[in-house]
Amino acid sequence: MTTTLRPTGPEQPGPEGRRGRDYEVCVNSRPVGAIELTTDSRFGPGVGRILGLRIDGADRRRGRGVVAALAAEEVLRGWGCRRVEVSIPADAVAARRLADALGYTERNRNMVKRLPEQPPALPEDTEARPMNGPEFAAWLEATKRAYAKHWIDRGVPEEQARAKSEADHTTKLPDGIHTFAAVLRVLSHRGTDVGTLWLSLAEELPDDADGFVFDVVVAAAHRGHGHGRSLMLLAEQECRGAGDRLGLNVFADNTPATGLYESLGYEPTRHHLYKPLI
Repeated sequence: MTTTLRPTGPEQPGPEGRRGRDYEVCVNSRPVGAIELTTDSRFGPGVGRILGLRIDGADRRRGRGVVAALAAEEVLRGWGCRRVEVSIPADAVAARRLADALGYTERNRNMVKRLPEQPPALPEDTEARPMNGPEFAAWLEATKRAYAKHWIDRGVPEEQARAKSEADHTTKLPDGIHTFAAVLRVLSHRGTDVGTLWLSLAEELPDDADGFVFDVVVAAAHRGHGHGRSLMLLAEQECRGAGDRLGLNVFADNTPATGLYESLGYEPTRHHLYKPLI
């Protein structure tokens, strides 16, 4: 039996060379599922994305998904893509097994915590204040560089990483320090500034969260003293007025951060994986 992809409509062009198309997954011309392909809006037309892969129940466990995914990769190669990205819900166990078998690597994941009605207080001698203008300017440049480096260190070409960093910060902080629903705080311990927090309370956030932690940084000289946990407790306090679901993103190889979030009760909601197309 031959498994192939059959287009269900014309290719859909987008801005800046983006493209997308829907396909049926067919076995000997018989439809058994569907798959949607697009280029990645974050990284440009050189990166492809599988938005969805579905195999009908009666045809599962027969290798149809494996062949369909490999065929999708060939389509993306034909589009000039050198990398493919996928996002998999945490409870989609079969999809994660398929991605692992095909050589996809997890880069980052979303996590969410249901907050208690009364978040714990900050530790003794620890307090927070709003970031001021000069602090914001210095913080913004530093966080742009650090964010780009996170992606570069994980295989994203430097040009793509820097463009993504610039675009993400411009989108999420359009009015700088005065951006609506942006919570920008400086944490101090015994009168010394030890870290910063960027939390968003915007209406549309990943995983239907009421707040989303975009950036938590403990100054290098003050790490290892529990200030990261204090910053996360601060985020819970700030979020609780808006709702009870606090989300975040963490790179999969950031073991200390992942361990901290798990110890605070955060659970994965979505895994983001990639694979080079070479």
